[in-house]
Amino acid sequence: MSNLTTFDVSQYLDSKETIAEYLSQVLADGNTDELLEAIGNIAKAKGMAQIAADTGLGRESLYKSFQAGSKPRIDTVLKVLNSLGVKLQASA
Repeated sequence: MSNLTTFDVSQYLDSKETIAEYLSQVLADGNTDELLEAIGNIAKAKGMAQIAADTGLGRESLYKSFQAGSKPRIDTVLKVLNSLGVKLQASA
């Protein structure tokens, strides 16, 4: 029997700088599942109930939307990013 605990990255997303760096690294990898999971982790760190209230979306549906393998609508993703204060920027 082991006493290991499960790592939860959301516990470490405690500043805007940390969140920005985390999201930047995930975006650089280019994996859609990882991106959705990262957005979910950031939302969890900020408080999923608050994100649900800000976006008008259900808390449980938000958890499901940002699990690996999910296919959330782009408007859901944008509502959550807006609620988190995250701005995406394109560059060439």
